[in-house]
Amino acid sequence: MSDTKNLKDLREKRGIAIAAARAVSDKAAAEKRGMTTEEQSIYDNAWAEQEALGKTIQAQERQIELDKELATQQDAEARARETTQGGSDGDQRAQKHLAAFRKYLTGRIGTEAYQNEVRSLQNDSDAAGGYLTLPLQLQNDIIVPLKDLVFVRAGATVIPVTSADALGCPTLSADPADADWTNELSTGSEDSTMAFGRRDLKPHPTAKRIKISGKLLRVAALNPESLVMDRFTYKFAVTEEKAFLTGSGANQPLGLFTASAAGIDTSRDVSCALTTAIGADDLISTKYSVKAQYRPGSGWIFNRTGVKQVAKLKDGEGQYLWQAGLQAGSPDRILGDPVKESEYAPSTFTTGKYVGLYGNLKYYYIADALTMTVQRLNELYAESAQIGFIMRKETDGMPVLAEAFARMKLA
Repeated sequence: MSDTKNLKDLREKRGIAIAAARAVSDKAAAEKRGMTTEEQSIYDNAWAEQEALGKTIQAQERQIELDKELATQQDAEARARETTQGGSDGDQRAQKHLAAFRKYLTGRIGTEAYQNEVRSLQNDSDAAGGYLTLPLQLQNDIIVPLKDLVFVRAGATVIPVTSADALGCPTLSADPADADWTNELSTGSEDSTMAFGRRDLKPHPTAKRIKISGKLLRVAALNPESLVMDRFTYKFAVTEEKAFLTGSGANQPLGLFTASAAGIDTSRDVSCALTTAIGADDLISTKYSVKAQYRPGSGWIFNRTGVKQVAKLKDGEGQYLWQAGLQAGSPDRILGDPVKESEYAPSTFTTGKYVGLYGNLKYYYIADALTMTVQRLNELYAESAQIGFIMRKETDGMPVLAEAFARMKLA
């Protein structure tokens, strides 16, 4: 069965599960009563099925894209190998860097060839084998999967910090007053209201440790970096997603759901009518509290608990506000805008808690330091015949324009 046919079948099954859940909900609503225990069980099972199918569809779509990217990358690497001998100094240096890194990962660090390769790399740290700077090619490879796994990064404005310790982000903290009606010889009154602020993004260190079987690493000797990077990618993605959503801003990114004068302040909170649930009017109020010029490219962020609540809501004409994306490449939508679901978005539905967000992630800035390092731990896990690796990278992030976002807060 082709991937396309399989995805089509999965989307059809998801549509059937959604219809089954809605049939139970609609029946109870039409009879103006709550769902019975049996109906609630049917609804929950159908909803769980569509959630699982949705995740499977996303995973398969992502795998298809990664396979395409891998094929493209392999073609590029093959062409690079063919032209290395006559290529530029930069091409030859990149190949040497990658070769040295592969030998470092697999432990072949005592060879004369390895030492020569390391000595030729000016920005590699600790040539004796303590740690190596990750080759730029692999840094790019790990950032691409991170964009897939961490949706804030995928939509955010990402800026590399190359030399300075921090990235200063000038912001307009007060708009100028309206223009004056005047004549052709007059310049209007001098403005005194416009003001600029400054917010610094300073990449903060993050680190993750993984263990890999020595035998597995030897088997993967022809391409060990793929094995190591795959393990690291997910671990860094989880750390970043948590911080981009709920980070405190203290030695870590400032999250979208964190009220702060340096990011999204409480003036961008939209109070819901209820203390434990989201209402249809709450969604409408939240979306339209964001100015029209920010809405193109905007979307929703909810925990799956919030999505499950919203999926039951209808507008005044009886149309569901949440619509499943059942076509290829089509995301789930709320009020016509895409919705992103994260396990790390707030999920506690009690008084005064944030439960959702609408906004344009283009106005979330991420600053990445360009240096990533990997350290190999040869002896620490020797008893279990494993090799340890520690990767370190530095990043920071924060929302830089509060009015491009609106948060939903329970009453």
